Formats: sequence, C-alpha cells, structure tokens
Amino acid sequence: MAATRIERHDAGMTIHIGLLLYPRLTQLDLTGPYEVFHRIPDAQVHLVWKTTEPVHADSGLGLLPTTTFADCPKLDVLCVPGGFGQRLLMTDPAVLGFLRAQAETARYVTSVCTGALLLGAAGLLGGYAATTHWAYTDLLPMFGATHRPGRVVVDRTRITGGGVTAGIDFGLRVAAELAGEQVAQAIQLGLEYNPAPPFACGHPDVADPALVALVRGRLRGADGSVLAD
Repeated sequence: MAATRIERHDAGMTIHIGLLLYPRLTQLDLTGPYEVFHRIPDAQVHLVWKTTEPVHADSGLGLLPTTTFADCPKLDVLCVPGGFGQRLLMTDPAVLGFLRAQAETARYVTSVCTGALLLGAAGLLGGYAATTHWAYTDLLPMFGATHRPGRVVVDRTRITGGGVTAGIDFGLRVAAELAGEQVAQAIQLGLEYNPAPPFACGHPDVADPALVALVRGRLRGADGSVLAD
C-alpha cells in the first residue's frame, strides 16, 4: 500500500458506507458495489436521499432509501453512483452540500460511472486522477481531474470506477482497502465473480469503431452534452 493511503479501519468498529440514491440513477452502479459492501465485516451500508420515499432508477426499478441527508451519520466511505439522473443534480445545492459536508470527514470519497462528474461538480475531484464511463472521460478535466485509464482508479482518498459493471471491481477494491485483500477475495469468490463475457466488445479498446460511435451517440446525445437534460 502507498504511504499516503489512510490506515485500514480497526476491527470491531462499525464502518459506515453511504451510497447516494437518486431518481434515474443506473441501478447496477449502486447495486453492484452494494452487493460487495454489505459483506464487509462490521460494515453498515446506507442508501441516502433527500427523503425515504421510494426512488426509481432509469430502468424503472424501485429502490428504498434507508436514511436522509439530515439523518445520515458521518460516513467512512461516500459513494456516488452514476446514471442519467445525475445531470439534474449537478447544480442541486442540497445534493452538492451533502457531498461536500460528508467528504470533509470521509476516509474515502468514491464514485462509479458518471457519479464522478457529480463529485466533480461538488469540487471534490480537483487535483486527483480519476475515471468514469468511457463515453464521458473527456469531461473530467472540466472539474480539475486527470483521467487515468482503468476499471478502478485509486488516488489517495479518491477511488473511482468506470462504467456500470466496473462497480463490482470497484467494490472489491474498496473492500480490500477497508478490510484487507483476503476479505475482498473471499467476497469475490462467494459472489462467483469470474467474468467471461460472450462478446469482446465491452470497451472501446476492443470494440468495433462503428459500434463505439453508435453507443457514444446514444449516451451523449446529438449535442454531446451530459451536463443538463
């Protein structure tokens, strides 16, 4: 481990992990890491939103917040998932204020997919290396971040994951930081996380350029904007 890394959590102490839950997020950005996080010893995982009313992902799947911004404890790990609903939050003072306040004391400030852009909007990625979904990595410098290729990027107290399915890799890396590699490996084995995708097209580096252009157009829209609907 790098000398700048924060020491692991003491055994027996509750580790508070909070994931921002908001309308029209991509549910796997949240549920992938959640499936790892709740298996970390002594971890308590919070799904945080403005209210505890049901929230619907961009797929329509309903999810229940477990606490509100006001009632959320101080978090050891702050995690922001991505999704198209992230766009509306980029200028939301309640959301940005919550992220900034929790980041002041969190051991790790983290994201999956376009959640990194929301961290950036809150001013929490300036001077850090980071990643996000491949279709949006060019936006990271807008927030003072440097794009570093990889499914998961760790830079001191910032841990960022790539798009959607990278959230599982991300979750395992966070688990290793908090509880050690043996715990993370046991979680990975228990989940039978041993990917063997049927097609070699899961990243622009290996996909057909025409397919990349098609998917990029669908994700970014005609004007390429992701900062507002």
